[in-house]
Amino acid sequence: MSDLSQLPLSQSSFIVVTVDATGREQKRYSSQVPCDRETLAPEIPLELVRIPPGTFLMGANSQELGWRKNQTPQHTVTVAEFWMSQYPITQAQWQAVAKLPEIQHPLTSHPACFEGKNRPVEQISWYEAVEFCDRLSRQSDRTYRLPSEAEWEYAARAQTTTPFHWGPTITTDLANYSGVTWEYNGKICSTGHYDGGPEGQDRRETTEVGYFQAANAFGLYDIHGLVREWCADLWHENYNNAPRDGSAWLTETKTPKRVLRGGSWNTGPKLCRSAYRSCFDPQGSLYDIGFRVVGSF
Repeated sequence: MSDLSQLPLSQSSFIVVTVDATGREQKRYSSQVPCDRETLAPEIPLELVRIPPGTFLMGANSQELGWRKNQTPQHTVTVAEFWMSQYPITQAQWQAVAKLPEIQHPLTSHPACFEGKNRPVEQISWYEAVEFCDRLSRQSDRTYRLPSEAEWEYAARAQTTTPFHWGPTITTDLANYSGVTWEYNGKICSTGHYDGGPEGQDRRETTEVGYFQAANAFGLYDIHGLVREWCADLWHENYNNAPRDGSAWLTETKTPKRVLRGGSWNTGPKLCRSAYRSCFDPQGSLYDIGFRVVGSF
């Protein structure tokens, strides 16, 4: 029997926003998706939303601002239904699971640089994120894991084809990223605006999950910016021979690095796109790397 209590399946209500090429809001509407919650500790739920099955075009074409070769070739992927945490894992959720018995790796209870129970946990290695999933799985009736890279992009896009799920650009009213232009020795290192969108704030720290009240059409918050998110996949330099079924790409490569998605408070807008991908040493951790989980029934 599970040591964690599961609350009845319900509906999650949220707001979806779309913007034009200048970042001006064009549409705002209410939506709902199926939601399940598992209580990790008193008053600490883990919210999971249903990501419906579907087929999408993964990657970016060369006309998309910020395009890189590692985002090609674009290819169709068919994804089965799965359930994903509605927000990046918070520090309160992390602390609750870190108290569970160790499986393979120790977990410190307070790893984050920017402390706050409802802020995302960061300073998390890939192995620690996997340990979180393993501990939670052992205590639950579900199996938890990191999303595959294909699942992550499919969920992030939420049936859109634009660089961001709300449209062709991004603003710091919608996401936590570096919205100012950075220069070094007279050279622009990062542009604070994306295409025709505006510059904005550079908060230089995390915000609470869900601080920006607009979700994507699948009910996911903080997909663009806030913290970069670990995926299950090994890093590959491009999508040649990538799986087409939404599974994690785990064939051996020249590097042990694992995939990161989503951009962060510390990156410019180009690095927050749905198609953007990067990698990092699975044993490493940084103040802008967190994760979200997938739970299977």
